Amino acid sequence: MVKWIAKIEFAVGAIILSLITVLVFAAAIARFFGNPIIWSVDLAQLLFIWLCFIGATRAMRERGHLGVDFLVRLFSHRWRLIIESVLAVIFIAVMFYLGKEGYKLAVLNKERVFGDSGISYYFVTVAVPAGFILLTAQILANTIDAWRNVAKGEVLIFAKKGDILDQVTEL
Repeated sequence: MVKWIAKIEFAVGAIILSLITVLVFAAAIARFFGNPIIWSVDLAQLLFIWLCFIGATRAMRERGHLGVDFLVRLFSHRWRLIIESVLAVIFIAVMFYLGKEGYKLAVLNKERVFGDSGISYYFVTVAVPAGFILLTAQILANTIDAWRNVAKGEVLIFAKKGDILDQVTEL
């Protein structure tokens, strides 16, 4: 994937994490002195939801999600790539369904207010379809990258190649 997108994603994630930290810290200090900032926790929760999807996309790009691949490691690179391609198609189908349902939920919650913040709950629920769009785009990028480099045998869609277990199974 294009490196500048990864840099923007990292910057946005860092900014959101910093904002969450400042909001929670300020709320704790204000509560200690008897003047709670009621809306800060709600805003921190909203930002955390967005941060989760941004982090999930970054982990997908780096092929860092947890996975159980004990048996799959026994196959050759080409067969692993075929298995992961089938899983990618299933993943995209599930993402499409969840994104569609998440959008419906976002539209239904437009008028609902999030906690005491006065913020529309739409901004919370729209994170679901936005996150699934980001994840789907990344899984497609991983799939294209893996099939372009199939001859090298280094890149897979979900799994990282070259860790210690791969070296043991190749012996």
